[in-house]
Amino acid sequence: MKRALPSVLLWLVVTVACAAPVAHTAPAAPAQPPDYRLAPREIAAGVWLLEGANADFAPANGCNIINTAFIDTGDGVVVINTGPSREYGAQQRRAVAAVTGAPVRLVLNLNQHPDYFFGNQAYADVGGSALPGTIDGARREGAAYADNLYRLCGDWMRGTEPAPPVHALAPGPRTIGRRTLELIRLEGHTDADLVVLDRAAGIVFAGGLVFRQRIPTTPHAHIGRWLDSLARLQALMEQSGARVLVPSHGPALGGTEAIAQTRAYLQWLDTRLREAASQGRDLAEVMAMPVPEPFARWGALPAEYLRNVTHLYPAHEEAALGQ
Repeated sequence: MKRALPSVLLWLVVTVACAAPVAHTAPAAPAQPPDYRLAPREIAAGVWLLEGANADFAPANGCNIINTAFIDTGDGVVVINTGPSREYGAQQRRAVAAVTGAPVRLVLNLNQHPDYFFGNQAYADVGGSALPGTIDGARREGAAYADNLYRLCGDWMRGTEPAPPVHALAPGPRTIGRRTLELIRLEGHTDADLVVLDRAAGIVFAGGLVFRQRIPTTPHAHIGRWLDSLARLQALMEQSGARVLVPSHGPALGGTEAIAQTRAYLQWLDTRLREAASQGRDLAEVMAMPVPEPFARWGALPAEYLRNVTHLYPAHEEAALGQ
């Protein structure tokens, strides 16, 4: 089965995805802040998961499409990603306190996209930590991210301002309490993708490099480097004996099948765009082309596919014209 993309839907999605930033003013405050209904699930001893919707940003999910997590180290908590808004971060921190009663020692933002760090406002006393490239990207693009999320999710974003990470991380082991986390720098999804290996728990937090049953996001993507990073992730899983790979988007729990899914989609997308460019197809034609199985059943279709084409096709057109 292939799912074609109607022309009216193409126009609507691209208009929202590519619109220029606007001022983010929200309507009068509601009686109660929106409730993300966060429900921590313990996936290994001392490791809790908060799973987001397998969907695109939308008011129905409060722009909560990210998987976040926290680890009780015995000497405080490590938080992985802080969600799309100030309110998400506040509710996440209350969930941490309710489960562990321990102070937060370290907040990790795995890349520069807004749902990885907008909840940092709730951790101002700790400050987010990230790779230097992530800090630079979050500072550079944070205001535009906020404008777009306010447009998409309104009241869920109330009081949210960009809160880029402030502490630069170096790759390598980081020991807190009885946990040693291995911080690994990869790239391709963005210019700086942080991966966290909790060897004791047998879990890899792969960030935005891996998507499970969801169309990948590509605003900062370099497909070749991304595929190289997926190969390194596969080797890391095998070498470490990790049993669980948690992506930041899509169903959270599973193993290396999510690496294979992401690789297959990126290879298919790159081939489609390269062939379409060589055939002289214009952007609208490529957007309207059907998406094959199994990708047609994945979350965030068609919006994310349309953004993929918008982000990546111009470079393929330029390359074809230069031949």
